[in-house]
Amino acid sequence: MRSENTHFEGGPLDGRVLPVLVGLNGLPPKTYEVPVPAAEKGGAPTVYVYRRVPSATTRRLGLPKGWKYAFDPEGKPGGHLPKWPWTKPGGRSGDGGSTGE
Repeated sequence: MRSENTHFEGGPLDGRVLPVLVGLNGLPPKTYEVPVPAAEKGGAPTVYVYRRVPSATTRRLGLPKGWKYAFDPEGKPGGHLPKWPWTKPGGRSGDGGSTGE
């Protein structure tokens, strides 16, 4: 698998450059989740969420040159499911949005 060195901004990984696996299209994932175990025994683990943003753009067409991850303090983990047009806003993707009648 191919990886790409990606910059991180904000949050606990601020200023770090980590290798991130890229997909078949050569892009890193839209979200990057960092699980942190609980400090106290029996506590809930914390998940930090980073969102992919363009690091620079071309002058002429405005296309992204590269990618970086920006910290999303209100990000919810697991938000990488497809959004179907028939699902309700804020609902799960498996709901279907129909009543079955």
